[in-house]
Amino acid sequence: MSGSDEPADLARQMREKAQQLAEAAERASDPQERERLEKKSRSMRDRSEQQSGMAAGDIHPQK
Repeated sequence: MSGSDEPADLARQMREKAQQLAEAAERASDPQERERLEKKSRSMRDRSEQQSGMAAGDIHPQK
């Protein structure tokens, strides 16, 4: 695998994990657990979007 594929793969993996967390939140019977999982899913999805943008060269990290 080339080095240029790694950020895209990481972003994909993060999106998959976010989806798994969202699904777990839907199944959670405890409201606090559901909220915790939803928050974690949103955070993971946001980070995957940032990672994906950086991989595409659209976003430059600020120093």
